[in-house]
Amino acid sequence: MKKVFTTLAISGTMILGSLQSIYAQAEPVIEDKTFHQVLKQRFIEGGPFFMGIILVAFILGLAIAIERIIYLNMSTTNTDKLVGSLEEALNSGGVEAAKEVCRNTKGPVASIFYQGLDRMDEGLEAAEKAVVAYGGVQMGLLEKNVSWLSLLLH
Repeated sequence: MKKVFTTLAISGTMILGSLQSIYAQAEPVIEDKTFHQVLKQRFIEGGPFFMGIILVAFILGLAIAIERIIYLNMSTTNTDKLVGSLEEALNSGGVEAAKEVCRNTKGPVASIFYQGLDRMDEGLEAAEKAVVAYGGVQMGLLEKNVSWLSLLLH
């Protein structure tokens, strides 16, 4: 049954494709319009009120996307360098020196490391809970306004 259906689907697609090319050749050639001309035509066809709403949504979505790109680029950290600095600080100055390295490093990874180091004296479970909880906080900051961007794009 599957072979019959597959054969019929392929042959139907081939027949429709050949018919489309026959009809496409029979149509008169129309001038190619530029992207801006097509966009202008669609904007006029949509009406000023409806297309104005779409334009505002587009501008807001673009602004949010640009803000997120800037924020995410500013929050990046070279984690290999950070981990190396933390190991060096732990070996030479202890936990307080490692905390100082985390305070002086920008980005969410350093903040999460700081929370773990800050709760180090309370035990492994408390440090792990602090890292998980603060990781959730940092994830929320990284995903801020993404729901609006998703709403505007769909």
